[in-house]
Amino acid sequence: MTPSDRTGPTLGRRTLLGGVLLGGATVMTGVQLTGCSAPPSDGTAPDSPGRPASTASPGKRVLLAYFSRPGENYHYGGRTDLRTGNTEVLARMIDERIDCDLHRIEAADPYPEDYEETVARNVREQDADARPAVAHVLPSIERYDTVLLGSPIWNVRAPMIMTAFTERYDFRGKTVFPFTTHAMSGLGNTERDYAASCPGATIGEGLAVRGEEVREADAQVRAWLRRIGVLED
Repeated sequence: MTPSDRTGPTLGRRTLLGGVLLGGATVMTGVQLTGCSAPPSDGTAPDSPGRPASTASPGKRVLLAYFSRPGENYHYGGRTDLRTGNTEVLARMIDERIDCDLHRIEAADPYPEDYEETVARNVREQDADARPAVAHVLPSIERYDTVLLGSPIWNVRAPMIMTAFTERYDFRGKTVFPFTTHAMSGLGNTERDYAASCPGATIGEGLAVRGEEVREADAQVRAWLRRIGVLED
């Protein structure tokens, strides 16, 4: 698997927030963008169980929260060094096209830049059902109705830090839309895992993009954002 398929700080409004396959991801800090904003520091959040909803309601507040890893990543069976990871690239595309608040999820103990070391750590965390400590947590997600959750897919699942993040908050009445970068596993088990860790939320249609193709995914991203009801152009 690659560190993509096997095994942060919050930014402001219209601001930026990368055997075992890692679906690819990188992290950048403090980059001004033209899309989402950072969530307010006082925090606030949304919720709803059941089947995935296909669209978000018009006029709803949207949080885009993602985890991405830079460094050595899987690339067409080999390895490549990414300064900006694939999930980060995908998050930027979304950020530039919709009105949302953007938050980068970071591990308090950062994942290694070395691919094999990250694979090994991910296997240990999955086997132990671990909850890695999250840095720069949001106080609340109460003010949001719609949450876009982005991550690579490592060993058919989102990294365990995504479960550590989601379990902190009350998702009742909210709609969650997963988006992933991957080597071969698509959305992996994200819909199942988020349904378990976001009780009371509706899990909507996800977007999965191959890590090697993420920089050419603009049309795919736009079509998905229209289908889920957060982009009207």
